[in-house]
Amino acid sequence: MKLNDLVPNPGSKKNRKRVGRGISAGQGKTAGRGTKGQGSRSGEGGKMYRQGGNLPFYRRLPFMRGQGFTPRGQVSYNEVNLDQLTESFKADAEVNPETLEQAHLLRDPRNPVVILGRGDMSISLKVRAHRVSATAKTKIEKAGGSVDLIS
Repeated sequence: MKLNDLVPNPGSKKNRKRVGRGISAGQGKTAGRGTKGQGSRSGEGGKMYRQGGNLPFYRRLPFMRGQGFTPRGQVSYNEVNLDQLTESFKADAEVNPETLEQAHLLRDPRNPVVILGRGDMSISLKVRAHRVSATAKTKIEKAGGSVDLIS
């Protein structure tokens, strides 16, 4: 193979369409721009961020408080309550994200797990989670279990 043998793949290169060069060329007269209106004129097509009569986005922002914007650092947790743990696990069981996923208690296994304090603990469990609320921690330890945080 030599440099003069190199050619682009067939169909990958196309000649640009020369518009406005007479009616026989196929794109004459209005050159595919239609008749009249802003799109048919040459020059600037309006300012950037112009929204054609709508209130511009940066002026709409104050009215959009609390809708549609999630903070960049926000973390959504899988929330698991104590009453769910007592229903799904036996005494002295290991509770961690993997066992919670097997018990189908997680909404999205990719998200971290938080244990919340709704319900009572009647059995002792070894709990490993990313976050544990203060009431949940006291109830688990009162029932004879242990709490370990995952960093």
